[in-house]
Amino acid sequence: TVNCLDQHVEKSPNRVALIWERDEPGTAVHVTYRELLDLTCRLANTLKKYGIQKGDKVAIYMSVSPLSVAAMLACARIGAIHTVVFAGFSAESLAGRIVDSGCKAVITYNQGVRGGRIIELKTTVDEAVKNCPSIKHVFVAQRTDNKVQMGDRDIPLEEEMAKASSVCTPESMDSEDVLFMLYTSGSTGKPKGIVHTQAGYLLYAAVTHKYVFDYQQGDVFGCVADIGWITGHSYVVYGPLCNGATSVLFESTPVYPDPGRYWEVVQRLKINQFYGAPTAIRLLLNYGEEWVKKYDRSSLKILGSVGEPINHEAWQWFYHVVGEGRCTLVDTWWQTETGGICIAPRPSEEKAEIVPAMAMRPFFGIVPVLMDENGKVIEGNDVSGALCIAQPWPGMARTIYGDHQRFVDAYFKAYPGYYFTGDGAYRTKKGYYQITGRMDDVINISGHRLGTAEIEDAMADHPEVPETAVIGYPHKIKGEGAFAFIVLKEQTAHIERVKEELKAIVASKIAKYAVPDHIMVVKRLPKTRSGKIMRRLLRKVVTEQSSNMGDVTTLDDPTVVKEILDAYQKYKEK
Repeated sequence: TVNCLDQHVEKSPNRVALIWERDEPGTAVHVTYRELLDLTCRLANTLKKYGIQKGDKVAIYMSVSPLSVAAMLACARIGAIHTVVFAGFSAESLAGRIVDSGCKAVITYNQGVRGGRIIELKTTVDEAVKNCPSIKHVFVAQRTDNKVQMGDRDIPLEEEMAKASSVCTPESMDSEDVLFMLYTSGSTGKPKGIVHTQAGYLLYAAVTHKYVFDYQQGDVFGCVADIGWITGHSYVVYGPLCNGATSVLFESTPVYPDPGRYWEVVQRLKINQFYGAPTAIRLLLNYGEEWVKKYDRSSLKILGSVGEPINHEAWQWFYHVVGEGRCTLVDTWWQTETGGICIAPRPSEEKAEIVPAMAMRPFFGIVPVLMDENGKVIEGNDVSGALCIAQPWPGMARTIYGDHQRFVDAYFKAYPGYYFTGDGAYRTKKGYYQITGRMDDVINISGHRLGTAEIEDAMADHPEVPETAVIGYPHKIKGEGAFAFIVLKEQTAHIERVKEELKAIVASKIAKYAVPDHIMVVKRLPKTRSGKIMRRLLRKVVTEQSSNMGDVTTLDDPTVVKEILDAYQKYKEK
């Protein structure tokens, strides 16, 4: 926090640190560095008063706001470890993360507001902490005027902060002490707590923010990500604040109150760098250009894309319509595990070419390599392989909380001596990198990473559904959607009812965005003799490449393929 706050307060206390673009249109709140330091110290002292110490874990379940940023920084100031849980996650998802990390406290709002709707945050927390014995206190801030149930462990946050001192001496930390944990999905069911440390993470977030986006003092940096994701940690909070930037906090949605919201905000706040997700761009592109052209976007200098590979159509629209063909568009590739951007078109020589829809150039100190199936480095250009990184960098994750073996297995075992990203990539004739997508059972829905196993595990709880297999398929707006194949018990009659129940289970166990778009009943799933489901074949069926099924000799019974193809045709016609 000293790097993010105190150093700037000394030099320019009245510089604006945060512009909170609240859900209610046109009601932006400006917070200076001095005000943010004051907020952070009061919150830090409140945490200390209730027994939160260096090394303790604190869950933050809040919508994007100056107070949620202050909550992150307050933890950092006293040496506590924050784990932010996206406020769209269900009570069960929240509880799972609290239990896994052993949090002592939760910081939340009475309610959240998004797209004109109320989100019951405190109610969700109450539901979650019933099953979390480690939680001693729940700090509750007020986002709306509505009263919520307050119990014995609940503490009204603003009331306590008002009584607290606005001076809090920062805890002295080792460079390798933990700064935060953030849960992300893997190819197996349970989300993993990715651990980032103090010095390396902050340095990498700050330096990538400065050079990839060419951030200049006085610019208004607009990253519209939620703080519940790594993008919000690195490019809403830590990177910009460390650089003394003015960072926009966007609480709303791209289509509230209408599809012009982003561009109206760009005009009103005079945003210079706009960093968002391809899924939002694809959504807005459907509403037409008039919503963009209605607003003055002349303040924009740089556009950025994050969360998944951007497709050509979205890239062209973003570049030509939003950026009027005069803004540099950086398609950035990185992961929760990398801490910050690893491959992007900038920084580079001035006016160096940018190829549409391609991440292109490794950042300083990042050494990408492509590996073949035999674990050998692929030399030369115009080649494809598994994307690995050959040398450590400051922002890389240090471990998975409580399970270092899983960390080693997931990232360092497949290609010993290299970090395996889980993505495949193509190196062009000119030596640029293009990300081709995941190489494991992980899908990307609207920029949210999700293991198909998580959805399968959730659906397996239904008594009528002995078996499920979930795959990703191309979706026009979301990038990928989930397609579920299910096997029902013999006597099941109400198929439609079961499908609705499955959707409800997935929403309550994970989140609404994880609910499959399609649920198709099959008699059986394609399995190898050892019982492993061959999801590759299901993918071929759904993407209609059935003429090219590849090797099916390992299947326990190859006739299953025709059976599923026929079922798929019927499902489609219906």
